Amino acid sequence: MLQIQENVSLINFNTFGIDVSAKYFVEIGHEDELVELFMDPQWLQMERLVLGGGSNMLLVKDFDGLVVRINIRGIDHRINHNEVFVEAGAGEVWNDLVNFCVAREYAGIENLSLIPGSVGASPIQNIGAYGVELKDVFYSCHAFEIATDTFRTFTNEDCRFGYRDSIFKNELKEKYIITSVKFKLSLIPNLNLKYGAIEQELVNRGISNPTIKDVSQVVSHIRVSKLPDPSTIGNAGSFFKNPIITKDQFEQVYSKFPEVVNYPAGDGLVKLAAGWLIEQCGWKGKVVGHTGTWKNQALVLVNHGGATGEEVYSFSSQIIDSVYSKFGVLLEREVNIIN
Repeated sequence: MLQIQENVSLINFNTFGIDVSAKYFVEIGHEDELVELFMDPQWLQMERLVLGGGSNMLLVKDFDGLVVRINIRGIDHRINHNEVFVEAGAGEVWNDLVNFCVAREYAGIENLSLIPGSVGASPIQNIGAYGVELKDVFYSCHAFEIATDTFRTFTNEDCRFGYRDSIFKNELKEKYIITSVKFKLSLIPNLNLKYGAIEQELVNRGISNPTIKDVSQVVSHIRVSKLPDPSTIGNAGSFFKNPIITKDQFEQVYSKFPEVVNYPAGDGLVKLAAGWLIEQCGWKGKVVGHTGTWKNQALVLVNHGGATGEEVYSFSSQIIDSVYSKFGVLLEREVNIIN
């Protein structure tokens, strides 16, 4: 029997550690419970928020509706020649899945080590790091359509993945709840070492012929050195997307700031490092009230204790205005703003 709780604090269900409450709260441990929940018209019609690990959101105020926390667990795997299909419940911790695969030498997601959040959120955001995106290893996902009480399988193509984007953030936003995700990995590693400081850290460790375990450990080390641990200080990881601009726009920026950190983004586009832009505007390590940017990475906004969602949002707006004023580049928030 489903347990619907009332007036539940969400401070332990979001990595920013924002203390807001949900009017109603339910935890889902199995797909069937979603069917049971939404057979009741009361919950079908009410405003709702689906939570996994709560790692990619900023809760601005109390939620006057139903919070559905997805806690569906389990990891299955099937090997077909050199291909490995791994399916994980949406409530699995993302890094637990990465460790599961790395330990068994299933290659493909080692560069995505230590990304916070749950498996179910990974396709919504098309998570990515160090030259790899979820879409590179995504095979399919199983999702519940709220309006019809039915399930559907989405292929890679169905999801319309883009940079930190998918169909679940656009046309199908809030219409489906992902219950499991299937990944297509390989027994033959094709290591991606070019992005960030991976190669240099391997050299520092004297590793010339790295395994996927080496890559995972190096990526984890780099992330820990740059990013704060949400269990120690509230944050949602990268708060802003790296902006993608046209070649013409880039030339304008480059003419004034030739040292600008940039990467080719295909189709005549250029990706800029948002962290670098923010740092050049003097925000790195800055503390304003209860919030601020992380001392080692200006891309990360943190809760120094007692920050409200409004406070963090206002601070992020100041950063956006500052970067636009200096560079003419408009930053976009990567985290989901819940207000």
